[in-house]
Amino acid sequence: MASETAFAGGQARTPTHRFARSGHGPGFWLLLWAVALAAEFGALVPMLFPNGAPVEAIDVAFRLIGGSFAACGLIAWRRRPDNHSGLLMTITGFAFFVSPLVSQLTWPPAQVVGLWLPDLWVLFFVVLVLTFLTGGRVRTTVDRVLAGAVLLELVVLAPLFLLFSGVPGNPVAIWPHERLAEIVDVAQRGTLLAAVTGTAAVVAVRWRSASTPGRRALAPGVAGAACLLLFGWLLVAQFLTGEKSMVLLWIGVCSLLTVPIVFLAGLLRSRLARGGLAGLFRGLRTLRPDDLRGALAKALGDPDLVVGYVTTPGAYADLDGHPVTLPGAGTSRSVAGVERDGSRVAVLVYDRSLDDDPELVEAVTAAATIALENQHLHTEARRRLAEVEHSRERIIAAGDAERRRIERNLHDGAQQGLVTLAMQLSLIQRQIRRDPTDAEQLVTSASDQLARSLAELRELARGIHPAALDQGLDVALEALATRSPVPATVSYAAGPRLPQPIEFAAYFVASEALANVAKHARAGVVTVRVLREGPMAVIEIADDGIGGVDPAAGSGLRGLTDRVEALRGRLTVVSPAGGGTVVRAELPA
Repeated sequence: MASETAFAGGQARTPTHRFARSGHGPGFWLLLWAVALAAEFGALVPMLFPNGAPVEAIDVAFRLIGGSFAACGLIAWRRRPDNHSGLLMTITGFAFFVSPLVSQLTWPPAQVVGLWLPDLWVLFFVVLVLTFLTGGRVRTTVDRVLAGAVLLELVVLAPLFLLFSGVPGNPVAIWPHERLAEIVDVAQRGTLLAAVTGTAAVVAVRWRSASTPGRRALAPGVAGAACLLLFGWLLVAQFLTGEKSMVLLWIGVCSLLTVPIVFLAGLLRSRLARGGLAGLFRGLRTLRPDDLRGALAKALGDPDLVVGYVTTPGAYADLDGHPVTLPGAGTSRSVAGVERDGSRVAVLVYDRSLDDDPELVEAVTAAATIALENQHLHTEARRRLAEVEHSRERIIAAGDAERRRIERNLHDGAQQGLVTLAMQLSLIQRQIRRDPTDAEQLVTSASDQLARSLAELRELARGIHPAALDQGLDVALEALATRSPVPATVSYAAGPRLPQPIEFAAYFVASEALANVAKHARAGVVTVRVLREGPMAVIEIADDGIGGVDPAAGSGLRGLTDRVEALRGRLTVVSPAGGGTVVRAELPA
């Protein structure tokens, strides 16, 4: 048989349904470890208790291969139950034990199995090598054909060889025929050689077309393919020379002993990669937008990672503004969405080989979400800081302008009136002795001048602090409506009195809005409403004028916005052309 010319081994049969379940308890794993240890011990019994027979070191090393695969497979299966490669490694390990174990029995059927299945491990090992990147799942036709070739050798050619072979101890050699046995043996060797070389070729093609992270993930498969090529080389060498090359045999056995460790490291590489996530998360707080892609690429191990930011629904671009096209199905790239508040804000385009480790991808996506949220918060904070600085500048400018207005009004209005009144009183003093009638006229004129000065001072005082507010906002608004040149009505919702700063802000919103209506709106009527909406007090001034107001155009509305926002409120102006204007201020009550 072909197995006699190369590696021999077997599997202690266990029900396959036990490998299909997930979420097994500790008892299940302890049982499998116990079975693996027992199988390893059983395979080594002829070496431990030789009964005078010579013990070959190569035989001891070969029987340790099954234990290596079984141990590493059980660890991988337990740590990565989502990945069937650990299960395949475990089955491969047990497959190595079949022939060494049953060959020790004297029962004829056991002897037949021992001669029939020394190459059983090749079937599972080929599948493992081909499907390492797909989590142990056969998905392509080429993979099925290669696995089917090994299965053909095991199910058809190996039993047929036993029928014609005159191998000592073969109880099923019904028609011993040396020529036919030789033909079937060549067919066996050719089938296995085609399967292992085809597997190595497929892995080589996938390696060549893979990206950097894809090649890193495929490294265990490359190591397994190299072992299969060595196996094929042994088949050819022994067929040509008729002898086993001990050098090649030792190289093959030693490589098979270490390959499970390489596969285990590949399956657990994600856990090692997650160690870099700690540094990524630590640096998120100070991470600049330009450095985000590099940090995420380093954590994923994908230097070609692309971060696309949403520009319009369904369209993405990188930080430089270059469009980012999402990969389609069947390509070597995958996409993970980054969301904030239920809306997608960015995407990560990464190597598809990383899909084998969804937890790592999810962790990096979460880090990207946090980083983008931090960037959003920093941007919002900078924007608000700029608004505050501009607001402070406007408040200072408005305060300076108000002081200049008061000074000008005092100088040009009340002060001039009082100067005139003083001059008139001086004239009255001189004239009263000469002409009492003329003095009476001067007194009347002085009285009128005093009344005008008092009115100007009252108006000025209302601009500084309206006295009517002492009686409540409703009274102050009624007073404003009475003085408005445009007919105005006031609607005031009943409720507890508002805090003084809120009343003050509401009054000035109404005052400025009514002044703007009188100056610009060409309105026939204006309404002032004060209502409560939950924790907010709302004052709304609506007119039926020409509309078209630009809130950013005048300093008055900007000043009102600053005043309202300083109290953690909000001012909105709705003014469609020809549709009137509504000024609405929401203030915390």
